Amino acid sequence: MRKERIVFARGRRVYLRPLDKATDLERCTRWTNDPEVTRYLARCLPMTLLAEENWFDKQVGRENDFPLAICTSKGRHIGNIGLHQVDMRLGVGTTGTLIGEKAFWGKGYGSEAKMLMLAFAFRTLSLRKVYSDVIAFNERSLRYSLGMGHKVVGRRRDHWYREGRYWDDILLELFRADWEPLWAEYEATSRWTKVPYEMPVFER
Repeated sequence: MRKERIVFARGRRVYLRPLDKATDLERCTRWTNDPEVTRYLARCLPMTLLAEENWFDKQVGRENDFPLAICTSKGRHIGNIGLHQVDMRLGVGTTGTLIGEKAFWGKGYGSEAKMLMLAFAFRTLSLRKVYSDVIAFNERSLRYSLGMGHKVVGRRRDHWYREGRYWDDILLELFRADWEPLWAEYEATSRWTKVPYEMPVFER
């Protein structure tokens, strides 16, 4: 008998569901051992299956962390997204997104997953702000964040070591008031107009 999946949030092209160690562990371990996938992540070292299993257990067991699987409308698990370090007193949390299946890069799946996660953060948990960070050479992620209304609020200089040199860490944040118009458009049309932005220039 096929196990019925619990759907956490559903969009036009993707839905979010809880991570399932029984079915997702090996796939996630494959992603975290692919240098192309982990190039932009804080955690870029090889992961054993046991280490990945420990990560699963810790993430799922925390009350202020919400790790979810990103699935296509047809049910294929293509990545993960999380709302982490939620502080209900301050009304803040941080987000992170990983599309592990490279055939789905640059096609908007991560953006829609982020929109659904932001709805959970702002509408369900009533957070007032979410924040994130991006390694300076990850222009795809930076453009995706800026297009969803995030603002660059700072940087940590020479914070990450990649490809033989240090890179700045770009700090971003998004307030609920800046996100609400995008959500209203998405609810009405299943699409949203990207917020106009100018790419910041950083030393390379």
